[in-house]
Amino acid sequence: MTKTTKYIFVTGGVTSSLGKGIIAASLAKLLQAQGYRVTIQKLDPYINVDPGTLNPYEHGECYVTEDGAETDLDLGHYERFLNVPTSQANNVTTGRIYQSVIEKERRGEFLGKTVQVIPHITDEIKRRIQILGNSGDYDIVITEIGGTVGDIESLPYIEAVRQLKWDLGENNAIVIHLTLVPYLAAAGELKTKPTQHSVKTLMESGVQADILVCRTEYDLPYDLRRKLALFCNVREEAVIQSIDASTIYDVPNLMLQQGLDKVVLKKLALESSKLDITHWNTFLSRLKNPKTVVNIGLIGKYVELQDSYKSILESFIHAGAENEVKVNIESIHSEYLNEDNIKLKLSHLDGILVAPGFGERGIEGKIVAVKYVRENNMPFFGICLGMQMAVIEFARNVLNLPDADSTEMNPKTKNPVIDLMEEQKTITDKGGTMRLGAWKCDLKMGSAVRKIYKAESIKERHRHRYEFNGIYRKEIEEAGMIATGLNPDTNLVEIIEIPTHPFFIGVQYHPEYSSTVAKPHPLFVAFVKAALKFKNSKKGASVSQN
Repeated sequence: MTKTTKYIFVTGGVTSSLGKGIIAASLAKLLQAQGYRVTIQKLDPYINVDPGTLNPYEHGECYVTEDGAETDLDLGHYERFLNVPTSQANNVTTGRIYQSVIEKERRGEFLGKTVQVIPHITDEIKRRIQILGNSGDYDIVITEIGGTVGDIESLPYIEAVRQLKWDLGENNAIVIHLTLVPYLAAAGELKTKPTQHSVKTLMESGVQADILVCRTEYDLPYDLRRKLALFCNVREEAVIQSIDASTIYDVPNLMLQQGLDKVVLKKLALESSKLDITHWNTFLSRLKNPKTVVNIGLIGKYVELQDSYKSILESFIHAGAENEVKVNIESIHSEYLNEDNIKLKLSHLDGILVAPGFGERGIEGKIVAVKYVRENNMPFFGICLGMQMAVIEFARNVLNLPDADSTEMNPKTKNPVIDLMEEQKTITDKGGTMRLGAWKCDLKMGSAVRKIYKAESIKERHRHRYEFNGIYRKEIEEAGMIATGLNPDTNLVEIIEIPTHPFFIGVQYHPEYSSTVAKPHPLFVAFVKAALKFKNSKKGASVSQN
């Protein structure tokens, strides 16, 4: 444990999507493995107050913390790598910064002073950065600055970093700058100019990079590293190569080989010790050496952008490794599913996950998919909207209520088996007003989910407005779909399952948010196991027929 909290700032240059979040998470993993208490936060330069109202096509998935914060998807990486929950304090946007400063101005807290970017906005950024450090819970706080150096919107953050480095003093704060070293095939060489210009741009704002992490497709030769060190004013050992990896889970080991953790600890005047990532490498070994393969259909409405379902995809990686199975995900756009093509689209698969989402587009395709898997005993897993579609399909085709629907899609339906929560009906603001964060759920005795969780009660994270309509619960249960998870305070239905089906589970919450390398989510593990069993039964049936 350190006496003073140390700060690491991760900035990016030249282009976005270099992987600052993965580098930050990988470094944090290595520092955690040496006994340091580490957390990571993300500062996003956009003016939205949070990502909750952003289209998944624009920004990827919205990740939800236990305390109900709607955050950037990078926080999912932080939790998956560290197995430590994040919170509201781990993600800050420009919108939230300005909102806070303006509210203070309206309350008269600035005593009539002219409110300006410097010092008021930068002071608020500095305060937010240090909230986690001042809590006493962490030895090291890693702060990822979103966007790229040189962006107008990033300038206040870079200025705040400059001030903090000065405020905190030597050995208490360092800057890691992530840059691109592109390979020009025509010339047959790696080019350092983009990195040099990126570092120069950073220095124009008064910030000197302490460590360079260079994204590259090829190994950086010694002469090139020496050139970068000389021209960018960093030590040679502080030029770290980040070569393309087959999986993000390789990156901690790649950074370990490059000595990133040792360079960081040396610059922060902290002791470096032998680290233990045995469990991590066991996971990697199982991930890379599967014994068999299962094919899972991911049915959603944002499948063109994989980041829209990032946590779900990563949860399948964790669950696959746990089962020593490679999970092939086949993304299926629900908008193009119908009764005529459903068998062609799904019959070759070993299981179906119907994904979360909002709005009416692609809904009927999801319902058709649920009907197919229910009638053909194919493993089914529905998350949030996916569970709601399962309830609607069951009401339509088993209870013979053809107009059964959700009031989200059809406000005038006569059979709203999914309806808006009562407390949501008066809400007009969309941002941050859903049912969010971790809620308790009691599991029914003898249910599949109770056996899977090996618990009587659980807490899972939510992000939705609409719920299973309890008016229909008795009728639905009598027909064979059972509510096996209930919120003890509100009696709202959290989980449904069909006991006569090999694996048919729908959950109102988002289990994918809490799956980590250290603790793969039990529902995903059980679903992959059920898919493998289904695949083997199909194979057995095929052999017997021959």
